[in-house]
Amino acid sequence: MLLAILLPFLSFIVRGKVLTGILCLILQITVIGWVPAAIWAALSLNNERADKRNRDLIKAVKESQR
Repeated sequence: MLLAILLPFLSFIVRGKVLTGILCLILQITVIGWVPAAIWAALSLNNERADKRNRDLIKAVKESQR
């Protein structure tokens, strides 16, 4: 999460979203754009974690029904 706030573009690149990282870097270059870029990266990270939790939960429910 710290990486998403301090270096938002790098947060995307580390997670394998290179084009999104480049777009975020362009936004981050401006001083005003830094805050939206950091918020975007943090929300994206939280959404990715929530999606993983949901996939794991669905998998566990399916396995328990067998």
